[in-house]
Amino acid sequence: MSPIYDRVALIGLGLIAGSMALAMRRAGLAGEIVGTARSAETRAVAAEIGLVDRVVETAAEAAEGADLVVLAVPVGAMGAVAAEIAPHLAPGATLTDVGSVKRSVIEAVAPHVPEGVHFIPAHPLAGTEHSGPRSGFAELFDNRWSLIVPVPGTDPAATERLKRLWEGMGANVEEMDPDHHDLVLAVTSHVPHLIAYTMVGVADDLRRVTDSEVIKYSAAGFRDFTRIAASDPTMWRDVFLTNKEATLEILGRFTEELFALQRAIRTGQGDELFDYFTRTRAIRRGIIEAGQDTDAPDFGRGTKARS
Repeated sequence: MSPIYDRVALIGLGLIAGSMALAMRRAGLAGEIVGTARSAETRAVAAEIGLVDRVVETAAEAAEGADLVVLAVPVGAMGAVAAEIAPHLAPGATLTDVGSVKRSVIEAVAPHVPEGVHFIPAHPLAGTEHSGPRSGFAELFDNRWSLIVPVPGTDPAATERLKRLWEGMGANVEEMDPDHHDLVLAVTSHVPHLIAYTMVGVADDLRRVTDSEVIKYSAAGFRDFTRIAASDPTMWRDVFLTNKEATLEILGRFTEELFALQRAIRTGQGDELFDYFTRTRAIRRGIIEAGQDTDAPDFGRGTKARS
């Protein structure tokens, strides 16, 4: 495949950006990949392992001359980074991101985007609990979904070009409205992560269950909670603060469901519990049938686990 972009700048060199670099290289989608990160240690590791073609020290330097700039930093930092790179964005370039919240990112970034630069937010629905420049792998996006969230007035040709990049990296692509995106992700990702963090916190608080017992006797349910709760704390702090309304809405609904289950358990309503679990089991089967996970005992997760 011929390059879709001549020079791609990755600002942030963690799991997603690293996987993008490897996936673009695998398919020959970029002429040159330039990368940077806030941490000197991260930049040094990226250079050492050859994650990108060229590592530079600042976001402004990375953006210079790039026809695609990818913001792969925590969502709370995107506005500041956009302000820093704005004077260095080339006319006709595309600016995108990979954040899991879209409305707040648009509000933070869009005011800084110069005339003639295409700002096209995006979000790949792929990841693992691992982070850092060594955690990426080229197959991360294969048969996963990437959502593109164009702002009003976006050039359709620029959107189509970005869509071809994500498809070239192995992803399925759909467009979505930012507010609907944030609600969908609150259901499928944000609140489940919050529940996982809470459950692991509860286990930590139950002093009647010792730390060694929690580790030694972890069954699949708690073990999967700990996998999710091992995710990057900075990223998830920013996600909850920037997707506050949708998260609280879904969390309220979850609380109602939890109270209903408490009542069913307390009053011995076995049929109600059975019917509830049967409905929720069908959702798991649907995920497997859609090819978004496997029914293998380890969920198909090896050392490069996906979430």
